[in-house]
Amino acid sequence: MAPGAGQPVGRNPFRRKKLAAQFSPLRRQVRLPVWGDLGIRAGFAFLLIGFVIAIHWFDRAGLKDNHDNVVSFLDVVYFTMISITTTGFGDIAPISDRSRLIEAVIVTPVRIAVLFIFVGAAYDFVIKRSWEKFRMARIQEQLSDHVVVLGYGVSGSQSVGELIERGVDPRCIVVIDPSEERLAEAEKLGVNVMAADATRDETLKSVRIAEASSVLVSAGRDDTSILIVLTVRHLAPKVPISVVVRADDNELLARQAGANNVINPVRFTGLLLAGSVKGAHIAEYLADLASVGGRVQLVERVVLPEECGRPISDLKSGGTGLRVYRKGRPIGFWEDECQMLQPGDVVVEIVPTAGSESGSEA
Repeated sequence: MAPGAGQPVGRNPFRRKKLAAQFSPLRRQVRLPVWGDLGIRAGFAFLLIGFVIAIHWFDRAGLKDNHDNVVSFLDVVYFTMISITTTGFGDIAPISDRSRLIEAVIVTPVRIAVLFIFVGAAYDFVIKRSWEKFRMARIQEQLSDHVVVLGYGVSGSQSVGELIERGVDPRCIVVIDPSEERLAEAEKLGVNVMAADATRDETLKSVRIAEASSVLVSAGRDDTSILIVLTVRHLAPKVPISVVVRADDNELLARQAGANNVINPVRFTGLLLAGSVKGAHIAEYLADLASVGGRVQLVERVVLPEECGRPISDLKSGGTGLRVYRKGRPIGFWEDECQMLQPGDVVVEIVPTAGSESGSEA
């Protein structure tokens, strides 16, 4: 369930508000930076004011200064500003028909435009942004069934991009990383981001880690990643955790810390290199399976009720079944137990992607 205003609030909203207030709140990318937006508005306003000053200067003969009867450039600037701001002291006034026509036809629309610019700026920078901050705080309180990515390095950024490619709503992804530079890149994808330390209990509680559908950990260092896994497992005993480790002897530690899936990119790369010795296309096919952009992909799902009693070779999806997990035990497609699927079985199959013709790949 995506985070939104219609989701139920948790058991203790006051506690969550307190925790969220202690850390940087969630945020999403805005189309234009604050200072860029302000600069454009101010520049356009000053351009309009300069335009009116030029008109008044060239038509200064139609103005009368009741103080000394001489309209200098400073008088023109002064008259323009009090005219634009609708102050109107009356010490300088248009006296000719042309000057009055200019004031009515040209200066008045400019006056309204400048007023709207400043009112709009006040709305955007005070009211609108305050509302956006409140809205994001509400989303933060109501997060549910979301994916939490802890660490946005090379592996983390690739996983977020792949999730979005697979159809996951970016608004259902939360990225936590201490680097503002990395978070700026993540924000461009439309995901929720938070600048914080993922090893802290309060950080994970503030994104409702126990309500997440999955947690992906890639902190860049094995010791930090394992500490994060320990913290997540302590706070969310039932949430699936996948972690990236780079040293072989840390894989067991990661599993003992509570990780459901431990990915070793160094080992996987070695397997691809070794496989390429015996077959030039093995590495390419494995990469094809792993990515949603390939012609085929691996899918893990629960057996459908109508598939119970059928062999793994006769799946309703039309995919090619490879393995069944029955009560956590893997069963290969060649084993007799795969000839009759049972309720609760989890099937791993190969299916063609949307852009591929069904049956063109095995």
